[in-house]
Amino acid sequence: MAIVVEVFSSPGCAKCVKAKDEVLRFIRENGRGAVELREVNVLDEMDRALDLGVMATPAIAIDGDLVFRTLPREKALRAELSARLERKREP
Repeated sequence: MAIVVEVFSSPGCAKCVKAKDEVLRFIRENGRGAVELREVNVLDEMDRALDLGVMATPAIAIDGDLVFRTLPREKALRAELSARLERKREP
């Protein structure tokens, strides 16, 4: 079962593009079936963003939990994604 990563973004947000690119790089390295990326435009899905407590972009939720409220360092993002994948793979 894949982990679901939601990248909350807004139009014209350069840091949002970077956040998405970092997740895509992780997906390429770990297999497409392991991680599912969902891009969430906060203007189109404001209710979803508010439900999770997103106050600024970029923000990243993993499996429905708001984990990063700002653009994380690549190392922190990778560590969190790897840990979540490991937990999903445990019996």
